[in-house]
Amino acid sequence: MIFDTHTHLNVKEFEGEEQDVIERAHKLGVTEMAIVGFDRDTIQRSFFLVEEFVNLYSIVGWHPTKARNFKKEIENWLFKEITSHQKVVGLGEIGLDYHWMKDPKKVQESVFRRQLAMARELKKPVIIHTREALEDTYRILKDEGVPNGGIMHSFSGDMEWMRKFLDLGMFISLSGVVTFKKGEEVHKVAKEVPITQLLVETDAPFLTPVPYRGKRNEPGYARYVVEKIANLREMPWQEVAKQTTKNAHRLFSLGENA
Repeated sequence: MIFDTHTHLNVKEFEGEEQDVIERAHKLGVTEMAIVGFDRDTIQRSFFLVEEFVNLYSIVGWHPTKARNFKKEIENWLFKEITSHQKVVGLGEIGLDYHWMKDPKKVQESVFRRQLAMARELKKPVIIHTREALEDTYRILKDEGVPNGGIMHSFSGDMEWMRKFLDLGMFISLSGVVTFKKGEEVHKVAKEVPITQLLVETDAPFLTPVPYRGKRNEPGYARYVVEKIANLREMPWQEVAKQTTKNAHRLFSLGENA
């Protein structure tokens, strides 16, 4: 079965449809999901969903495009919430976003480092958002260390960057981008990344894969990400599904039958 390691079932686009979306995902073989919260509302919604449905887990953190709002009060609240919920498997998505640049680089870096420190204290893996900021993201992760591992979310770097992040102990997670015709660099990564360090995700409702590109993404569409990776690696999709799910269980400290 397939583990979608990064999905936003907790956003307004899915409100009131969560059970139907989960059922459709199950029909495609996607039976486990990590629900990623990135601000106060989506974090609280993530907790509600994972308590409501089995085989759903929370990843929570403060998104870099909201860095200026990460005051001490929020930091303390986030720490308390993570320690209060047993189904939190990682801290994220955190990192740097130089595309939108809603906050200065120094502000983003400060918030990034504070959350990396929180993850170390809580012994949680980190889920990294990096957009047009690979060099600084790598520098900060190398400085701070990732003792509990982590994920390069929706990785779109080249082979050199893949190797650098693998050397830090990170997993490489591929999204619907791997199904795009113009995703040549991601195709190369999909072929060469060690399968023991590979994860799959949707980032739903964003980054919809072929054959549904242009429509709302759903967690079930992780199936098409798995199938594309399998095609590129010339192996059965079931093997990719099995290994990436095993990898997710290992990173998130879940039992094989969790």
